[in-house]
Amino acid sequence: MRAARRARIRTRLRSLLMGLLALVIAASATACGTGGDRPRIVVTTNILGDITRQVVGDEAEITVLMKPNADPHSFGLSAAQAATLERADLVVFNGLGLEENVLRHVDAARDSGVATFEVGRAVGPLTFRGSADGGPEDGAGQPDPHFWTDPDRVRKAAGLIAGQVIEHVNGVDEAAVRAHADHYDTELADLTTWMEKSFDRVPEDHRALVTNHHVFGYLAARFGFRVIGAVIPSGTTLASPSSSDLRSLTLAMEEAGVRTVFADSSQPTRLAEVLRTELGGRVAVVALHSESLTARGEGADTYLRMMRANTTAMTDGLTAGATGG
Repeated sequence: MRAARRARIRTRLRSLLMGLLALVIAASATACGTGGDRPRIVVTTNILGDITRQVVGDEAEITVLMKPNADPHSFGLSAAQAATLERADLVVFNGLGLEENVLRHVDAARDSGVATFEVGRAVGPLTFRGSADGGPEDGAGQPDPHFWTDPDRVRKAAGLIAGQVIEHVNGVDEAAVRAHADHYDTELADLTTWMEKSFDRVPEDHRALVTNHHVFGYLAARFGFRVIGAVIPSGTTLASPSSSDLRSLTLAMEEAGVRTVFADSSQPTRLAEVLRTELGGRVAVVALHSESLTARGEGADTYLRMMRANTTAMTDGLTAGATGG
C-alpha cells in the first residue's frame, strides 16, 4: 500500500513539473512574439529615423527622438528619452553639431559603452562657405551637417547604416537588412534622376538660392546651384542676423536678380519677410521642408516625399522668377 501511494505521489509531482515547464515555454514564446527581446536602435533626427527604418525594416525596434516638424538645432530630450540612449544597441545620429541640445546625451551613451554612428562625418562633409559679399560668416570653414539635401550622400549613408546595424545589433537578419538597403538604394537613385530632370527646367542664370539659414550647400554642389546667401548667415537657426547682414544680403540679391527666398517650414518666416521690406515687396517667400519631416499625411512624412516636395517647390519658385511670375 505504501509503495503504491509513493508511486501515485511521484506521478502527480511529475505531472506538476511538466505543467510548469509548459507554462515557462509558453511565456517565453509570448515574450519573443511581442518583441520583448527585440534589439533596439535609437535615432536622433526624424530624417535619419526614416532612412534607418527603410534599411532595417522590422528587424529591430527603432526609436526616433525628434518629433515631426521640429527644429533639429533646438529640440531637446526628456529624462526618459535620454535614458533610452543608454539602453540602445546602436545610436544613429547626424552629428557635425546639428543636434545641439542632444549631442551631450549621445556622448554619455557612448561613454557607457553603447555603439554610436555619426552619419554626417562618415559621408564626406562639405564646409560652410563665406557670405554673399565675401565677408566672414558664423561657422565659415566648419563642416556642414545638412548632407541629406544631396540624395547621393543619403545613398552612401543608408549603406553605411546597414553595415553598422549588421555589425553592432545582435539578432537582426543580415540578409534581410542588406535586401532592404539594396531596395532603398534603388529608390534613392531614382530620386536623383528625377531631381536632375526637374531642375533642368530652371534656366542657368536663375539657379541661385537664398534661404533662411545655410541648409542647401550640398544640393547646390550636386545640382549646379549658386548659394547667394541666407537671412541668418549661419548653419544654425539659433543665430540671429544683424542689420549689416541683411543689407549685404539684399545687395547680393539685387546684383544677382534673385527674387525668391526659401524658408524652412518649421521656422517662422519673419526674417524672410524682412527682405520683402528691404527689397520693396518684390520677393516671393517659398516654404520648404528642409530640416524636418512632417507628421504622417502632411506631404513630407518620408525622406523621399520631402525631397520630391522640395524639388517641386524650388523648381516652380525659380522658374516663376525666370518668367516674371
